[in-house]
Amino acid sequence: MARSRQGLENSPIPNFWNRWRAGPTEATLLGVDFVEVAAGPFRMGSPWGHPCERPVHEVWVDAFGIATTPATNDEYAAYLRATAAPPPAFWRDPAFADPRQPVVGLSWEEACAFARWAGGRLPTEAEWEKAARGGLEGARYPWGDARPAGTFDRPPRVGETPANPLGIMDLAGVCHEWCADWFDEGYYAHAPARSPRGPSAGDRRVSRGGAWRHADPWSPVAHRSSLPPHLRYTDYGVRLARDLAPG
Repeated sequence: MARSRQGLENSPIPNFWNRWRAGPTEATLLGVDFVEVAAGPFRMGSPWGHPCERPVHEVWVDAFGIATTPATNDEYAAYLRATAAPPPAFWRDPAFADPRQPVVGLSWEEACAFARWAGGRLPTEAEWEKAARGGLEGARYPWGDARPAGTFDRPPRVGETPANPLGIMDLAGVCHEWCADWFDEGYYAHAPARSPRGPSAGDRRVSRGGAWRHADPWSPVAHRSSLPPHLRYTDYGVRLARDLAPG
């Protein structure tokens, strides 16, 4: 499980906008680049990971889009301006205030609200791992088997850690990313083989990736973590996913 420091409860607007197909109309998303992850099977889990990462099993995931980086402070500032939502924990802490750092200190509900406003959603755990693997079956990390050198004293700016073959970045070394699923230690033993969405209830939500504040920030691609959904930590952020338009 991820160990993180609990936060307290408690900018400029992006200067460019991308458009992403969503059904018959175009939906505007703030400064976010997406890649399409093709439908198909992949092998989920790790034979050498924690017990909750076993057994390795084949999963089919429908096509979807996922952002190439986690959401940034710059992007989240636009949401705050538009909605008057309260800022997340650590918003005014200089260590977490760089516009190009990932926004952190979000609860699961805050991450969901931001994703809905942006026209997206949280990825499922299976979607996250399929996207993160980028077709590299059996690799330890999203980019291969080589562990990068270095540690961090704060979240690095997005785009500064290795990319996987799909061009998706910041999948390790940066922050844990909330997923849509409830967490279950033994879920892999009975998960459906097609588009699993986690158990129907629980007391912790899945997170993937991370995390800058760990002694070893370079999490293997199959590593599972979780957190009660109301908590806000300095290494918890959000990456947008989207359904693809039919056809």
